[in-house]
Amino acid sequence: MQVFVTGASGLIGSAFVPELLAAGHQVLALARSDASAAVLAERGVEVLRGDLGDLDVLRAGARAADAVVHLAFQHDFTDFAGAVAVDRAAIDTLGAALAGTGRPFTIASGTPAVPGRAATEEDFPQVPPPLGGRMDNALATLALADRGVRSSIVRLPRTVHADGGRGGFAGLLVRTARRTGVSGYVADGSARWPAAHVGDVARLFLLALDVPAGTTLHAVGDEGVSVLDTATAIGRGLDVPVQPVEAEALGFLGQLATLDQPASSALTRERFGWEPEGPSLLENLGAGNYVLD
Repeated sequence: MQVFVTGASGLIGSAFVPELLAAGHQVLALARSDASAAVLAERGVEVLRGDLGDLDVLRAGARAADAVVHLAFQHDFTDFAGAVAVDRAAIDTLGAALAGTGRPFTIASGTPAVPGRAATEEDFPQVPPPLGGRMDNALATLALADRGVRSSIVRLPRTVHADGGRGGFAGLLVRTARRTGVSGYVADGSARWPAAHVGDVARLFLLALDVPAGTTLHAVGDEGVSVLDTATAIGRGLDVPVQPVEAEALGFLGQLATLDQPASSALTRERFGWEPEGPSLLENLGAGNYVLD
């Protein structure tokens, strides 16, 4: 079938598109730049030019496809509420185009934080804005099941990592450590963040095309890796000291660095047979050879 993908040239999309093609699907991908369009075309992907704000383009892509996977998100942490609003408009537009068709529609979301334990696929805690906006968008996607859309969400951990220390919160910590010459953590560093290898995440998005309407999946390999262990691995890989820092030294991550937020994928594994196969976050960071960006 033909799958319309937003974010096809991003970290996850770059792993997901080959999975789709290998499985015999055709891919129609949204591309907002000439460079992204060229890369996608070289991979044998049909390109639709536009960005998340081009609602007519999104509508046309959804109507032309047998399934839609929405991976794109504007990671502008200086205007997170604005990014959430753009995401919601895109979801509403894609969902309306698919209404009554029974076609699959999957979006990327994030695992929640649940005090005192690992979050599961059945947890939907109330979170104040602006962070709660992504939870609201996920719930709106699941609600499309009542409008004849086979909607599902894949909730991503704090770090989706690729080789070379790329991806997610850990990738941001790598960049900060390279820039400052210190691999820092806040307080005692005991807060845990979930993680997954990008190849495992891509396989789960492929699996999501066949799940029932209203399904929530967790793309979690490591249930919780402490910030201290992450910082220690980065310090070793970059050969810089590991030490506590003030929250401000880590930018917006400093606000989250003491929030314990592990997440489980036990129900996803049990119900759908998905099993992570890629390296753990610490294994990946321990390999060194961090990519310069």
